[in-house]
Amino acid sequence: MKIGLALRELHRSEKSLARDLLVVADRHHVEHEIHHVARDLVRWSGEHLAGIAEAARAYDLNLDTDLPGQGLRGAVRAKISDMTGRFAAPGVLLLADLRRLHRKAAGVSLDWELVAQGAQAVKDTGLLELAQRCHPQTLRQLKWTNAMLKALSPQVLAS
Repeated sequence: MKIGLALRELHRSEKSLARDLLVVADRHHVEHEIHHVARDLVRWSGEHLAGIAEAARAYDLNLDTDLPGQGLRGAVRAKISDMTGRFAAPGVLLLADLRRLHRKAAGVSLDWELVAQGAQAVKDTGLLELAQRCHPQTLRQLKWTNAMLKALSPQVLAS
């Protein structure tokens, strides 16, 4: 069975999304909605990672449940964000960051779809339930990035 490969890729992509959400939250610290919502979305990814790791044990995989840490880099990004404020260049950077988050969330969504299809094929109801529980949250992450891009792009691009 190749479902272990799909679980490993889902785990990798979910962790990568969480890492990028933390980077964006720290880098755009002065944009309060971006900062706080991105941090909330990281918690969802943490819950997903725990569920994936638990489900992966049935396929002889040992996946970690650790979220990427903020560390010194996060503090530096937040300080730079405070110093630069809401200038035009940070607006363009924010759009680029949101685009990257959107693409990553789309990849995670696709990975959840693949895992769900695989779970159905091997009749793993626990894994299917995990996908049905987590995938809607990933879709909400995707919708949030899309909404932020739509809301922010006119003012950033027209300035």
